[in-house]
Amino acid sequence: MAELKRTLGFWPLLAISISSIIGTGMFIGPAIAASYSGTASLVAWVILLVVAVYVAACFGELVAMFPRAGGVYEYTKQTYGRFFSFTLGWLAWITENITTPLLILAALNYLTPAHFPMFYKILVSLVFVVLLNIIAYVGIEASSLTAIFFTIITLIVLLAIIIPGFFIADFSNLSPFFTHPFSMVFVTLFFIIETFFGWEATTYLSEEAKEPEKSIPKALITATVIIGLLGVSLALLSISIFSWEKLAGLSAPLNDISMLIFGSFGVYITGIGVYLIVIGSAATGIIAAPRLLYAMARDRLFLPQFTSIHPKYHTPYKAVIFQTVVSALVLFLALGVYKTMLSILVPLVLIMYIITLLAIPILRYRKPELHRPFRVWFGKVGPILVSIFYLSILATWLLKEPGALSLFMLSLGIVLIGIPVYFLLEMYYNPKAIRSVSNLFSYATLWTERLLLPIKVRKEIIALLGNIKGKNVLEFGCSVGTLTMHLAEEVTKDGKVYAIDLSERETGIARKRLESKGHHHVVVLYDKHLYSRLHPSVPDIHTVVSVGMLSYLQNVRQVLLDMNRRLKVGSKVCFVDYDKFFDFIPTVAWLEDDRKIKRIFHDAGFSVDVFRKQGFAWKYIYIYGIKVRAVK
Repeated sequence: MAELKRTLGFWPLLAISISSIIGTGMFIGPAIAASYSGTASLVAWVILLVVAVYVAACFGELVAMFPRAGGVYEYTKQTYGRFFSFTLGWLAWITENITTPLLILAALNYLTPAHFPMFYKILVSLVFVVLLNIIAYVGIEASSLTAIFFTIITLIVLLAIIIPGFFIADFSNLSPFFTHPFSMVFVTLFFIIETFFGWEATTYLSEEAKEPEKSIPKALITATVIIGLLGVSLALLSISIFSWEKLAGLSAPLNDISMLIFGSFGVYITGIGVYLIVIGSAATGIIAAPRLLYAMARDRLFLPQFTSIHPKYHTPYKAVIFQTVVSALVLFLALGVYKTMLSILVPLVLIMYIITLLAIPILRYRKPELHRPFRVWFGKVGPILVSIFYLSILATWLLKEPGALSLFMLSLGIVLIGIPVYFLLEMYYNPKAIRSVSNLFSYATLWTERLLLPIKVRKEIIALLGNIKGKNVLEFGCSVGTLTMHLAEEVTKDGKVYAIDLSERETGIARKRLESKGHHHVVVLYDKHLYSRLHPSVPDIHTVVSVGMLSYLQNVRQVLLDMNRRLKVGSKVCFVDYDKFFDFIPTVAWLEDDRKIKRIFHDAGFSVDVFRKQGFAWKYIYIYGIKVRAVK
C-alpha cells in the first residue's frame, strides 16, 4: 500500500510555514487597525508578535510529541478523546475552507481595480485554485517548491517596500500616540490577529517531514519571528507615512506606499507581488487541508475513501480532489464579503487555538512520561494565559463591535453542524455506535422494514439462494427478522436457520416475531462481536445470507474465513449491502470496487459475482456465489 513520503527538510518547512502563517492582515490590517485604535494600533502589533512566537513554540511541543498528519486533530485526540478530536478536526477543516477564499478575496483587491468585472475576478481565482490543487495532487516535492517560490516573492516584495519606505517616513505622524480608548487595542487585535493564523497547516505535513520533532518546531518559530517583524515594520511605516487618519481610509495601503516610492508602475508590480504572496498563503492551506482529511479518515472519522494514497505521487489524492470542489464552492459564496468572512473566521480559529493550547498543560499533568523532544517555556501556565488573552480579545470584540454577537452565533452554528455529522459517521463505521443506535431505533427499523428491505429485494435474495428446503442457513445480521421470516418458511421445519445480530433489542424483536409464527426451527443469537467474527456456537451450514453487514465488518477476511470453515465446497453465499445513500454518501471503500470485492472473496475461498441496483435512496450491492475451496 502506498504511503506518504518523507521528503521535507527544514528549508521547505520554513517556506511552507511562512506562506501558511502570513495572512491578509499583513496587507489590509494596518488600515483596519488604524481605524479602530489610531497610532496605538502599533501596540497591538507588538503584543501580537510576542504572543504569536509563544503560540508557535506551543505548536512546536505538540508536533514534537505527536508528529502525525492530523495536526491539531491528533493533539486533541490524544488529550480529549474521539468526540472532541472530531469536533476540532471539523473546526480546523472549516477554517481552512474559509481562509482560502478570504485570502483570494484580499489578493483580488491588490491585483484588480474596483471596477474590474466580477466574472473575470472569479475566473482568475478559479484558475489559481485548480492550478494549486493540481500541484498538491502531483506530490509534496512540487508543493514545497511552490511554497519556496512564493516565500521568496514574499520577502522580496515586502523588503522592497519596507527598506526604501523608511526613508520617506514622517515619524512626527506618530504623535499624539493615544487617540482612542486603550480598550480599542483589543478590538484591533481581533481584526489583525489573522495575520498570525496558520501554524496548524505545517503540522499536517508531519508525516512528510524529515525529523519532524526537530525541524517543524524550528520552522514554526523562525517563520513567526520573520512575519512578526515584517508586520510591525509595515504597520509602523504605514502610520508614519500617512498618519492614522488617512491610513484608516485606505483599502490597499501597500499600493499607496508603492506609489510614493516607485510611481504608478511600482503600484502595478506591487499589486502583482502582493497577489502572489496571498495566493501563496492560500496554496499552503490547499496543500495541507487534504492531510487533515486523510488523518481523520484513517481514524474512521471521515469518509474512508480519503485514506487513499496515490501510488505514484504519494499524496492523498482523493482528499485533494474533494478539497478542490469545496474550495471552488466556498469561493463563490465568499465574494464581496471580506470583513464578514473575517468576523466568522476569527472566533472559530481562536476557539480552535484555545482548545489546542490547553492540551499542553493537560498532557503535562496527565502524561508526564511522554517524550517531549521540544518543550515550550512555562508550559504549565503559559498556554492558559494565552488562552485567557484570546478569550479577552473575543469578549472585547463582542462587547464593542455592532453585530458581533450574531456573527459569533453563526460561527458557533457552523461548529455545531459537525455534531450530527460525527454521530452519522460513528453510526456508519463504529461498531459500538452501530450497536447503540440499532438498540435505540430498533422499533423504527421494524416499522420501516418495507422501505429498508422491500419485498421485491427479499424475493430476489431468496431466488439467488436457490432451493434451501431442509438445509441449515446462516443469516449473518438478521436485524428485526425481516428476511428471517422468509428464510424460516423456505427451509421448512426440516431445516434450520441460525439468525445472528449485534443488536440485543433487534434480536429480541426477531425472536418474538418468529415464535409468534411458530418458527421454532430458527435459532436467534445476539453477538456484540459480530463485526469481527462468526459466533463460535454456529455449526456446519449449507448456505450463508447477509443483508447490510459487510460495511460494518472490522475484519472482513476473518469473518469470511470463519464462514468458509463451516461450509462445504459448492455451498452458496449471498450478501446484500447498501451504497450511495441519497446518491452522495458512499459505503466503505472496498465495497465501491467490484474487482476488490471479488478479490477479497476469492482470497477467502469463494467465487462471486457482483451487480448493483438502484433502491429508494441508495443502491443495493448484490454479492453472490459459491465456496470453491477450503482456506486455512
